[in-house]
Amino acid sequence: MTVLDASALLAFLFREPGHDKVVEVMSEACISTVNLAEVLGRFSRDGVDAGPIGRRLCDSALEIVPFSRQQAELCAAMLPRTRLLGLSLGDRACLALAMDRQSVAMTADRQWVALEDMADVVLIR
Repeated sequence: MTVLDASALLAFLFREPGHDKVVEVMSEACISTVNLAEVLGRFSRDGVDAGPIGRRLCDSALEIVPFSRQQAELCAAMLPRTRLLGLSLGDRACLALAMDRQSVAMTADRQWVALEDMADVVLIR
C-alpha cells in the first residue's frame, strides 16, 4: 500500500514530472481525506468545479481514508519536528496515515526525506 500526498496525486492528474511513478502504484494506493481536500481545493482555486473530479477519484481504485482521531494525534505529535521543515497539516496528515498503516508515503516534497525515520518516503521526482 502506498499513501499519496496531494502533490503526488496532483502530479498524476496534471501529468507532471513523476506522474509515471504514481501510475505504477495507483491501483493499490490510498489518500487521506485531508489530502483529497487539498487536491480538490486546487481545482476550485483555479475556477474548476471540483465535484466531477472528486466523484471520478472516488469511483477509481484509489482508497479514500477518513482522517481519524489517531491520525490527528500523530499529526499533532510531529508538529514540533516538522515545523522547521515547513510541513503543512496536509503533509502531516499524509505521513500520519502512512505511519498508521505502516506504509510508504509518496510525495513530490523533497524535505520529507529528512523524516524517513518516521515513515518510508518515496519521492516522485
